[in-house]
Amino acid sequence: MRKILPLLPLTLLALLAACGEGDKKAPGGAAGAGMPPAEVDVITIAPGSATITQDLPGRLQAVRSAQVRARVEGVVEKRLFAEGTDIAAGTPLFRIDARTYQAQADAAEADLAAAKATFDRYKPLLDIKAVSQQEFDAAQARFKQAEAAFAKARLDLENAVPPAPISGRVGRALVTEGALVGKGEATHLVTIEQLDPIRVEFSQSYSDLLRLQQAVKAGKQKKADGAKVELLLEDGSLYAEKGRLQFTDLAVDPSSGAVVLRAEFPNPRRELLPGTFVRVRFPQAQLDDAIRVPQRAVQGSAQGQIVMTVDAEGKVAPRPIKTSAMSGSDFVVADGLKAGDLVIVNGLQKARPGSVVKPVPWTPGAPIMGAPTGPAAPGAAPTAPPMAKPADAKPAEKK
Repeated sequence: MRKILPLLPLTLLALLAACGEGDKKAPGGAAGAGMPPAEVDVITIAPGSATITQDLPGRLQAVRSAQVRARVEGVVEKRLFAEGTDIAAGTPLFRIDARTYQAQADAAEADLAAAKATFDRYKPLLDIKAVSQQEFDAAQARFKQAEAAFAKARLDLENAVPPAPISGRVGRALVTEGALVGKGEATHLVTIEQLDPIRVEFSQSYSDLLRLQQAVKAGKQKKADGAKVELLLEDGSLYAEKGRLQFTDLAVDPSSGAVVLRAEFPNPRRELLPGTFVRVRFPQAQLDDAIRVPQRAVQGSAQGQIVMTVDAEGKVAPRPIKTSAMSGSDFVVADGLKAGDLVIVNGLQKARPGSVVKPVPWTPGAPIMGAPTGPAAPGAAPTAPPMAKPADAKPAEKK
C-alpha cells in the first residue's frame, strides 16, 4: 500500500487528459449527436370569406308514411308481398277470405238489374199516364238504392285485397295467415314509408336566431345565400347529398324556447332510415375576412383556447385565441391570429413550447399524428384556409 498510494494522483491526471482529448475529437460535443427537428403539419393563416354554420340535433323521418289497415272483416289467406322491399302504389298486399263479399256482390248485382228493369219499364208508361207519378218515383228510388248497395258490395269485395296506398318501402307484416282481422276495428296490417327523399326535423334556439338577425341588421354579417343544409351521421361522417330547408315554424315552443325547422335530403340508395339521430349543419350567415382554423388545431387550457404556432426560427409557441362561431368543421377565430401565422394542425404531441420543429404544409384529410387535448371534438376532415408553403420558417442552426 505504501508503494501504490503515491501513484494515484498521476493516474487521475491521465484519465482527465484522455477525456479532454475525446471531447476535442467529437466535433460539437453533445450538440453533434442531436436529433433532427421533428416534422409537423401546419397551415398558413389567410383571411377569406366563411359561411357561419351551426350543428343542430335532429331525427330522420319518412316523407310519407301510410298505415295499411283492414277495411273488412275476415281471415287472412295469404301475404302477397316480400317484407322490406320497395313496392309501387296499388300493389296487392294481402288476400282476405272474400267468399261472403263475393256472394253479397252477386246478390246486389241481381237486385240492381231487377230495379233497373222496373225503372226502364215505368219511364215510357209515365208519359202515357199508364202508371202514376207515385209508382214511378218508387221505382226510381228502388233503382238508386240498388245502385248504392251494389257499389258497397263491390267496394267490400275489393277491400278483401288491400292495396298499397303509396309507393315506398314496405315493413314487416303485423299479421299472419289465418289471423282474423277487421273484427270491430280496422286492424293494422303493415306500414309503408317513402324514403326518397327523406325528411329531418330539428330545432334552433330562438335566442340564437334573434342574435343572428341582429348581427345581419348591424352589418356585421351577411345573410347566407340559399337554403342548402348538410347532414352529419351518427359516426360523425358527412352525408354525400346536400338537402334543402323546406319549413320553418312561425311559433316558438314554450317548453323549449326553440323554433322547429324541417329539411329534405335525397336518399336514392336508401342509406338513411327513419328514426336515426343525426346532426344538421345549418348555414346561418356569411362573413368576410374571416380567419378559420381546423378543430384539431385548437386545444383547451386553464386560460382558455390556444393553438400552437411556429415562429420564424422554427420554434413552437403557444398562442391564446378566441373563437366566435363555426364554419363547417372549422373554428372562426375572432382574436389571437393574423395573416401569415403558421398554426400546427398535425403532430401536436411533438410540438412542445420552445422546441424546434420543421413545418410542412398540411393536406386536409391526412392521417392524424396527434389529437388535441382540448374540448374540440374530432369530426370529418375539415376544410382548411388557403395554404401557402412557408418560406421564412426554418429549423434553428446547430451551434
